[in-house]
Amino acid sequence: MTITSPSIPKILSKNVARLRMNELGKQGEAFFFLFDFEMNKPIVYTKGELKKAGIWFEINGKKNFKLSRKFPVTKEVVLEKERLSKSTYEKAFQLVQAEINAGNSYLLNLTFPTAIQTNLSLSEIFLRSQARYKLLIKSGVVVYSPEIFVQIKGGKIKSFPMKGTIDASIPNAAEIILADKKEKAEHCTIVDLIRNDLNLVATEVKVERFRYIEKIQTKQRDLLQVSSEISGTLPEDYADHIGDILMKLLPAGSISGAPKKKTVEIIQAAEGQERGYYTGVFGYFDGKNLDSGVMIRYIEKKGKQLYYRSGGGITTFSECEKEYQELLDKIYVPIY
Repeated sequence: MTITSPSIPKILSKNVARLRMNELGKQGEAFFFLFDFEMNKPIVYTKGELKKAGIWFEINGKKNFKLSRKFPVTKEVVLEKERLSKSTYEKAFQLVQAEINAGNSYLLNLTFPTAIQTNLSLSEIFLRSQARYKLLIKSGVVVYSPEIFVQIKGGKIKSFPMKGTIDASIPNAAEIILADKKEKAEHCTIVDLIRNDLNLVATEVKVERFRYIEKIQTKQRDLLQVSSEISGTLPEDYADHIGDILMKLLPAGSISGAPKKKTVEIIQAAEGQERGYYTGVFGYFDGKNLDSGVMIRYIEKKGKQLYYRSGGGITTFSECEKEYQELLDKIYVPIY
């Protein structure tokens, strides 16, 4: 099953994208949006334009596509990964730790691409994966993310940062991750960062739930993920400024770090390449409410090779071997 539309997504400038979202929001017109991590390739499409854009999405059950025939789901999943060089990761990890020890960052999300081989097409992965946020771009990207960026409903804005992952099969896994000093420090830092971000656009910002656990099912193993819920109240005319609101919150704090501006500079030095749409955000505004996800759990096709991008948060308590293993553990498809 493939997308047959020949269209390639139309890239806008950051400012044009912001103004267009404001105008559509003011008109109460539905639109889809997609932002890369560096904010160099924003995409904004109305519902009508999206039909020819070569993009499929599914956001918490809301989708923009229909299948003309049933899709086979009996095919066994094969996913092989070529391990990222440990020396490459160690070099970047040491650079990050040096910056943290110098006081230039408190938390930094370090990521790398891993070459993978699979017997599934990107369309098959998209259609068969189970996730809150799914995206397929014909030009070679598939996302199946569990992480919410922001949701807006009834004038309330909410964010649900995810920080902390553990293999669910480990005895007492929930107790272990909640008690882990490094994981707690990382989570507290990101919750504080998101609170500060929401204060830029909302009032009455508060933490509704702190460090609750969700289970993520995959073909390889089940994972436990730690999240928090933070909310705020938007002004009554927030839809007129929906583009301004989103721009103030980007890039997502959970996949950059704190303080955000300096940490992003360190990320660029440590990773040595642009992330592109990986760890960007995508979402849908229906004319009143908005739902959006962070683009983690991400596969991109470059030439004939597939790359899976993954990583994790680094703090002063981080251990290189554990962080390297977490990067590998996050390489999965949620098909079961």
